[in-house]
Amino acid sequence: MKSIKLITYFLAIVVLSSCQKDDQKINFTFLQLNDVYEIAPIQGGQFGGMARVATVHKELLQENKNTMLFMAGDFLNPSLLGTLKVDGERIRGAQMVNVMNAMNFDLAAFGNHEFDISQQDLQKRLNESTFPWVSANVKLKTAEAAIPFYKEINGKKENVHETFVKEFTDEDGTKIKVGFISVCIPSNPKEYVEYGNMFVKARASYAALKDSVDIVFGLTHVKIANDKRIAKLIPEIPLIMGGHEHTNMRIETENGVITKADANAKTVYIHRVSFDKKTKKATIVSELKEINASIKTDEKVGAVVNKWQNILNTQIKEVIQNPEEIIYATEIPLDGRDFSVRGEQSNLGSTITKAMYFAYNEKVDGVIVNGGSIRIDDQLVGNITPVDIFRVLPFGGAIVKVKIKGRLLKRVLDYGELAAGTGAYLQRHHIEKVGEKWLIQNKELNTTKIYTIAFSDYLLKGFDIPFLSEENKEVLGVYHPKENELAFDIRKAVVEYLKTQK
Repeated sequence: MKSIKLITYFLAIVVLSSCQKDDQKINFTFLQLNDVYEIAPIQGGQFGGMARVATVHKELLQENKNTMLFMAGDFLNPSLLGTLKVDGERIRGAQMVNVMNAMNFDLAAFGNHEFDISQQDLQKRLNESTFPWVSANVKLKTAEAAIPFYKEINGKKENVHETFVKEFTDEDGTKIKVGFISVCIPSNPKEYVEYGNMFVKARASYAALKDSVDIVFGLTHVKIANDKRIAKLIPEIPLIMGGHEHTNMRIETENGVITKADANAKTVYIHRVSFDKKTKKATIVSELKEINASIKTDEKVGAVVNKWQNILNTQIKEVIQNPEEIIYATEIPLDGRDFSVRGEQSNLGSTITKAMYFAYNEKVDGVIVNGGSIRIDDQLVGNITPVDIFRVLPFGGAIVKVKIKGRLLKRVLDYGELAAGTGAYLQRHHIEKVGEKWLIQNKELNTTKIYTIAFSDYLLKGFDIPFLSEENKEVLGVYHPKENELAFDIRKAVVEYLKTQK
């Protein structure tokens, strides 16, 4: 009887040990976000919200402890909240880092909008972040050389690396090292930033990483055409998690896939990966998940979001009453994405310029606003509130009425046309180009005539168009609106105009 018990005991050990044997296969999960500027739900609370994403993240961690949370660039700017001040200092993305810290992000890539803010502000955000950053092609310019960006914590510098490695272990003991490469589009030149060639750096970082890990993935912030080229240059990468376009997409490549979620966490991508160490092959099942009101708010992250939203609500009520009032509804998205407002006549640009026309009782010959004033880099759809408009035009400013010589007006319009792709591109109303001719109110521009044009006051400061300022002799008069006039704040003008369009 004793011998039977011993045999049973040893059999149990054998069975148990065989169950725990490394099967050389492992499963892990990636949760991908990109282009997130708003920490709270948008579109009347219907979509987005980082506290909802936090709930999804926790659910995935319960499903598989080997889960990573990623940001594929663009999160520090632009936002209305970022323009406000706390203790005399502009927020400049501090709210986003605070929320991402609370969510326990695993890795963040640089996006072009991270460089909208000053070097000093970016350094503060890096120092405040508890998550790692990665980039192969952006470096910090110094007087001596270009060096890696870094965090400075308790007087110690910790460099941002060109690659990132994560090790996973599952319950049966299978271990795997997963590598990540990252590059950023060089579309925001700044004196303190050096951009390396993104294709050269992508290949070089992959080559430096591939022999020390089991598999490599991409975490990029570039145009989809660039992602496709990277996928072709490095066919061994089975998944590139990208950003920049703001609309969700899943593009199959020869050997893998490229994915991008919608901006502002309207959607996220969930990638469930199964990797076989013997074959070195990964099977990836990707799910585009909508972040909506059906998802509960994570209590911890929700408290952080509410802290910042209270700051926003307190400060914005000093400027406009009823900031959450529904002033307009649209099923057709109003396009405020950078590539639209800085390169073509956008329907959001048209709405803004019509509002400027409205602010002067339609008694001007035409309207011009620089595309760079439109900072939301997103589309508005559904119910629209004053807060949405303030997000579109966070810097505000007056609408000025300018008497301008036709010759100078033509120079301004030509300059704006040639500046397509930059903030100096002009959104217009009652001004259009047909062939090689400019038309004002459907009549050919007369270079000797004096026109009355409504401008954003920023344009008259000469930053975007160097020769356009009040000092120019062909600017014959400028009317600056008084504080009690609708034209005093372009944001209020757009709000009141939209109310008339309901």
